[in-house]
Amino acid sequence: MKSKRITILGVGNILFRDEGVGVRVVERLYEEYDFPENVNLVDGGVLGLGLLGVISETDHLIVVDAVRNQGEPGTLYRLEGDEVPRRLYAKNSLHQVDLLETLAVIPALDHEPETVILGVEPEDIETMSIELSPRVQDAVGPLVEGVLRELVRLDAAAREKGAMGDVPCHTCEDRRN
Repeated sequence: MKSKRITILGVGNILFRDEGVGVRVVERLYEEYDFPENVNLVDGGVLGLGLLGVISETDHLIVVDAVRNQGEPGTLYRLEGDEVPRRLYAKNSLHQVDLLETLAVIPALDHEPETVILGVEPEDIETMSIELSPRVQDAVGPLVEGVLRELVRLDAAAREKGAMGDVPCHTCEDRRN
């Protein structure tokens, strides 16, 4: 049986402080973990509709992004199913409009991936800075753990780089900052 294709997609503009959190999470995953062959990490930046090809070729899509939901900065979110389009309407940046359009087009494709969005409430998406705000920076570790849990749920556990043997990261207890 062929393994399901899984894409971890980090989106956002790294030049606008917390807006780049999705990209930062994917960078950390790439640096610290090895993934099964059926898992693809993608820095989606602000590509929006340009990601349609990547999205249409996957069975499971895990999107990591800043999510404005009127919560406290640093609040974590997990959205799936009917929550995805409804919650994305509350987003306030240009790439988010493109992402919403892309997710809205997906049902018209022959193949629609199961989609989960892991996000964090941003503190600042307007200041030009490549540094995340402290609250959002503190959320990067838990977002990484969230992605790792999704992979375990999909039977595609990652392995820490440099780990001895074939021991997968099932518990995700490493809490590096």
